[in-house]
Amino acid sequence: MKILVGLGNPGSQYAGHRHNIGFMAMDRIASDHGVGPWRVKFNGEVSEGRLGSDKVLLLKPTTFMNDSGRSVQAACAFHKVAPADVIVFHDELDLAPGKVRLKTGGGHAGHNGLRSIHAHLGPEYDRVRLGIGHPGHKDRVAGYVLHDFAKADQEWLDDVLHGISDGIGQLVDGHGDKFLNVIALRAAPARSSASKPAKAPAPPPAEAAPPEDTRSALQKLKDRFK
Repeated sequence: MKILVGLGNPGSQYAGHRHNIGFMAMDRIASDHGVGPWRVKFNGEVSEGRLGSDKVLLLKPTTFMNDSGRSVQAACAFHKVAPADVIVFHDELDLAPGKVRLKTGGGHAGHNGLRSIHAHLGPEYDRVRLGIGHPGHKDRVAGYVLHDFAKADQEWLDDVLHGISDGIGQLVDGHGDKFLNVIALRAAPARSSASKPAKAPAPPPAEAAPPEDTRSALQKLKDRFK
């Protein structure tokens, strides 16, 4: 079994926040793949099913972001799942909006949800880093992540969430490169031959220059009065 964890804050007032993109990813996966109904367990909301070749547990901790690790640890202990089989989906300030990267182990870079999971599980779990961009100054970070995505973000956000859902089976099966490729194709689909711009029409052939007049001035005068 693998445990897929989406990070966010519980409550409708937080639902559209940038900090809740992990919750959004879990909801999209559950909806698209018909994973079982959400129920309350492990200080969170859980849904179970199969993705790819493995059984999965989707988990949205309801402990608030700063205490996410308590929920994740409870789920891992009950199902006897090692940290290496945990995949955490979270917002990433250091990636441009719409960019998605994978990471295993390493630091938490100040992310409070990851900090809590580190404290309960250690660092050796997988992360799906979902880029939301940076507001430009560290003093603006809290207000930025705890604010709804802008209307201008909705198109790329929808593409990324659908791409995650489309490729999630590849990720669960251990094919991270294929998972990222599915998202990239969803966000920037290859142009088909039918959509290539038409070639500009060829310019018309230049008119032939008139033949050179080699008559003498006297001959021209005679010809004029014929």
